[in-house]
Amino acid sequence: MEPQEKLLSRLQQYRPIAPLSREFYTSAVDYQIELESIWYRDWLFVGHECEVARPGDYMTVQIGEYPVLVLRDRDLNVRAFLNSCRHRGSRICPEPHGHAARLVCPYHQWSYRLDGGLIAARDMGADFDRSQYGLKPVHCVALKGYIWVCVAKEAPSFEPFAAQAAPYLEPHQLENTKVAFESTIVEHANWKLVWENNRECYHCPANHPELARTFPATPTVAVQSVGSHDPQAPEHWTRWESLGLPSRFDISKSGQSRLVRMQLLDSAVSYTMDGQPAVRRPLSDAVKTSNPGALLMFNYPSIWNHVLVDHAISFRLLPLSPTETQLTTKWLVHKDAQEGVDYDLKTLTEVWMATNNEDRRVCQENQWGINSPGYTPGPYSPVHEAAVMQFVEWYRNHLIDRLSPK
Repeated sequence: MEPQEKLLSRLQQYRPIAPLSREFYTSAVDYQIELESIWYRDWLFVGHECEVARPGDYMTVQIGEYPVLVLRDRDLNVRAFLNSCRHRGSRICPEPHGHAARLVCPYHQWSYRLDGGLIAARDMGADFDRSQYGLKPVHCVALKGYIWVCVAKEAPSFEPFAAQAAPYLEPHQLENTKVAFESTIVEHANWKLVWENNRECYHCPANHPELARTFPATPTVAVQSVGSHDPQAPEHWTRWESLGLPSRFDISKSGQSRLVRMQLLDSAVSYTMDGQPAVRRPLSDAVKTSNPGALLMFNYPSIWNHVLVDHAISFRLLPLSPTETQLTTKWLVHKDAQEGVDYDLKTLTEVWMATNNEDRRVCQENQWGINSPGYTPGPYSPVHEAAVMQFVEWYRNHLIDRLSPK
């Protein structure tokens, strides 16, 4: 039996009332199949439009074996290409961020326009046709300040997610932001463990004292779709929606994406140690209330997101190996907000810097335990881990669909 058939058989036999078995989190074979069936076929969040604000601004990202270059061209379009020279394959832009009037491969100096077309290739002979050697494009979409790419030859439609997410993001005007701070860490844990940890707060009281000041640890609105009940949620949603802020749960049919607005604890309006705004200048004048709660946006497999009145935080997840995951966190503030005047960087970042580091430890310890040949999973808590079950159900169904003979 081929590896894909073996994985498909295991998925079909599994019922998501308990964690996946050990090999799902440790197998190099499973990991490669996941790359090819999920990460190389789905739309992935890579960064924000404000990071490529001017023509020639670029960012790079590594998606499994695919180096990707994202830039703003001279017509102000956001484009993506394989970050690989058409000569002998060298990465053209090795840095995470940069600016270039044209793209020049550092190996042999083949040069490209910002639209990917080849400008110059020295001493290639009279018959060489430059028009045939432009950079290979990657599917790329910008949505309300967020940039998404898909490295597949044929990308699935982005429209269903765009239609779902745009109304929630629109009032916050995240196109008019800048990245105040960026942090990248490597968690020595399988990417699914990182997601599963994110999808529950069963672990929060004992592990996240900073976050617990503002984020509700009880299973309330965050798992509304799978059985939990928050009696105050409809009241909050009605109030926010009367102000033009879409708030109620919107979950895609497949379970891959979900958006909801939730109330923070007590009178907290932001993820800070005292619950007060970290930034004096709000993200958007369109948000009329001083406390719009936190807009949560999840899209498997690559992003979770929080948008508050004063700042937004994006979390980009990328797999590095069967037991390594890269997590990049970016704090967005209004583009005209000034550090030291409108916000203090420590106040802005300290809660999630601490929380990310705590989650890194939690996930790594989780991976160490699962690595044991003696590991046998126990049942999920139906009260606290319903959203984890939903994630695992999405993963199972998504892979079954991708691996099943057509």
